[in-house]
Amino acid sequence: MVITPETQRSRSHIFITALTKVFSVALLTILSLCAVSVAWSQPPQQTKEADPVVVPPRDKNEPLPPSGEAQQADTKVEAVSTSFEELQLFADTFDAIRRGYVEEVTDAELFEMAVKGMLTSLDPHSAYLTDDGYSNLQESTEGQFTGLGIEIGYRGGFISIVTPIDGSPAETAGLQAGDVILKIDGTSTQGMSTNESSTYMRGPEGTTVTLEIGRAGESQPFDVVVTRGVIDVPSVRSREIDPGYWLIRVSRFQRDSGKEVTGALNDALAKGPVNGVVLDVRNNPGGVLNASVEMASNFLDGGLVVYTQGRHPDSKTILEAEQGELLPGVPVVVMVNGGSASASEIIAGALQDRGRAVIMGTRSFGKGSVQTVLPVSETKALKLTTSLYYTPNGRSIQADGIVPDVVVERAKLTNLEQGRRLREADLNRSLKNAAETQASETKEMASLREDDNQLYEAFTLLKGINIYKSIDAKRLQSKNSASAVSTYSTETVEQTGDTE
Repeated sequence: MVITPETQRSRSHIFITALTKVFSVALLTILSLCAVSVAWSQPPQQTKEADPVVVPPRDKNEPLPPSGEAQQADTKVEAVSTSFEELQLFADTFDAIRRGYVEEVTDAELFEMAVKGMLTSLDPHSAYLTDDGYSNLQESTEGQFTGLGIEIGYRGGFISIVTPIDGSPAETAGLQAGDVILKIDGTSTQGMSTNESSTYMRGPEGTTVTLEIGRAGESQPFDVVVTRGVIDVPSVRSREIDPGYWLIRVSRFQRDSGKEVTGALNDALAKGPVNGVVLDVRNNPGGVLNASVEMASNFLDGGLVVYTQGRHPDSKTILEAEQGELLPGVPVVVMVNGGSASASEIIAGALQDRGRAVIMGTRSFGKGSVQTVLPVSETKALKLTTSLYYTPNGRSIQADGIVPDVVVERAKLTNLEQGRRLREADLNRSLKNAAETQASETKEMASLREDDNQLYEAFTLLKGINIYKSIDAKRLQSKNSASAVSTYSTETVEQTGDTE
């Protein structure tokens, strides 16, 4: 901008006006943070979430403490250290945009843009929430909303897909974890926040949205048309793969997911002995933190599951499993992959550190941060990254993820033995075996071998663990029997000698 004498004379007035607004915003921010600090000092809520945690706002009628008391409180608000030059830079930039931008922008819009910019510049998960963003956040934890059914993140300046939700329109349309969304209905996502992109992708049930997708291995971007639908998929499903071997599939962590897993395991126990469990959290983007702790309680007899730690004194939280393990001694395999994030990594890391399960699959996503929702008005809130969570052994999963004990890549298996081979039973006049012929594997296992090699390997591992336990038990029994026979022989010899 060219500075003329007239504009130079008016700069003082402009600067004072803008500076007054800046100080007003700063004061309101400090008061909001004071309210948040008061809320933070209360005992943790039962609905605390890994992503996000909702903190209640201060009552408008509640007076702020005197300045002396505020300084002596355990939770202190750090002083705002903004220099005069930085404020002048902000004021000059504010005025330049306000006067010279091609379209008229109100002061309120400019300040809101500044707040958005501060948050989105911090990390991919901090954001400024308006009415739509806040309601979308609450809907996703309750388990029902209208949209595409994808968990999104930020990669290379664009919106990326962390994972499609099981049974969602996105999965039906063929979207995959790792896909990059380049455009939404022709609008580029470059520089777009995840909250803003959610607004573009959500809409009435039955309407369509066209996504331009970039995918690894594809030379050119391509369009995918997705029909919006109500995302109301049960978070937990279970089925018996082999007698006594159960698959528990968890698609996301909603408020009641932990209780649903408990119910599924109790149903399995009611049908007979449980020999092994595969807990499948692949492509599970996470959700409610308490649900993962409740879920871990099914496999742990108390003890630490996860703890959080941040700069704020009250950001440290220790969460432990309840006493009374549901399946003591039953082998467990937890399946993870690059789409397993947040709460999925919490339960995998806890069971891995506590030596309770074998982790199988591929390295997880690495989302190890906790977001807190800080209301700043009746209709707006800040979603701010406030802490990191750590596994029982003190590992931070942030950006590193959970490394499986057994790495198994997703692959298509090919049977090298084509056709049926000739066996002894096929020969003419071969001797028959009166014993009943046993199937080599069930139809469910054969189906897994064709459709999901990772799950097939997980159940094969569970069977191998039990076979080894059986062999070890037989070895011990044989050793005890041999010892008993040896003792009996010695006593017999001694008695015979005495008789002679």
